[in-house]
Amino acid sequence: MSVTLKDVEHVAKLARLALTDAEKERFTEQLNAILKYAEKLKELDTEGVEPTTHVLPVKNVLREDEARPSWPVEETLAGAPDEEDGQYRVPAVLE
Repeated sequence: MSVTLKDVEHVAKLARLALTDAEKERFTEQLNAILKYAEKLKELDTEGVEPTTHVLPVKNVLREDEARPSWPVEETLAGAPDEEDGQYRVPAVLE
């Protein structure tokens, strides 16, 4: 399988890219080089190799949730211009 100049022009048109003739030629060569390398990878012996989605184990790097002491409600609301039932009161934004 190889990429032709016509293929590059078609993809450029779909992507709405205006390419010069030199760019079309260069992209054709580059895409064919990528495909040639992909074909070479098919020669590798992958018998017994489990398919993976990541080369390294994926782990969650977030910390566990844990309850911690917080500021007292009275202190938090001390500077509020308006408060009601221990919450900030703000003007309505919807009618």
